[in-house]
Amino acid sequence: MELFDSHAHYDDEKFNGDREEVIRAIYNSGVTKFVSAGYSLESSKKGIEIANTYEYIYTTCGISPNDIPDTIEEVDSQLAEIEKLASNNPKVVAIGEIGFDYYWNKENKEIQKYVFEKQIEIANRLNLPIMIHTRDAIMDTIEIIKNTEFAKPGIFHCCPQNKDLIEAGVKKGFYISFAGPITFKNSKNADEMINLVPINQILIETDSPYLSPEPNRGKRNDSRNVKYVAEKIANSRNMNVEDIAKITYENAKKVFNIN
Repeated sequence: MELFDSHAHYDDEKFNGDREEVIRAIYNSGVTKFVSAGYSLESSKKGIEIANTYEYIYTTCGISPNDIPDTIEEVDSQLAEIEKLASNNPKVVAIGEIGFDYYWNKENKEIQKYVFEKQIEIANRLNLPIMIHTRDAIMDTIEIIKNTEFAKPGIFHCCPQNKDLIEAGVKKGFYISFAGPITFKNSKNADEMINLVPINQILIETDSPYLSPEPNRGKRNDSRNVKYVAEKIANSRNMNVEDIAKITYENAKKVFNIN
């Protein structure tokens, strides 16, 4: 059984002590493709470095709502660098993670929207999908999705378990990526949300090193744990985990345009 982790962060300092060892162990476990996603200019550069080192790792470039520079001049400068990075490397498979975060940042909603929209424009120019981070910002995210044209269908990374958001994304052709939270014992509506998504629009991820699924909740996460997300989806949809692994693998290859 081969698995594709559509979103992780192997540039994170939590992997500084054993990054190469962990990456080898992940591949040997059957997770034969994964995306080490960018979230800032620096992490985007590091993600490219990692992706260029390993044939089976891909990356994204973007500025998340939690990593926006202090001035509009610096924002525009970094966005220009993001576009240059993404346009010059075939291992860059999406613009992201980008979006809204009103949990950590409530005071700069307008600049978050500006940075989000500018990066959608970059993705459209480069014919790449976007990878969306959204937290406590459901209605503003839905408004963007409904009122924007996209060159490629995007991805809701670690998608919040919200019916309106998932339905809006699915209607627009977006892919819904589920992570560790769907396995948590206090996740009351996980089965319902999983079954809202057409099978050809589901992705699986870990968001490593964060959000470890059950039975490893609370520990440092890595892509070997993506199997538990696949198992939860299989149980919810009354399917074999091997079929979920195969379907989500092919879905990831399609949205990221990986042959």
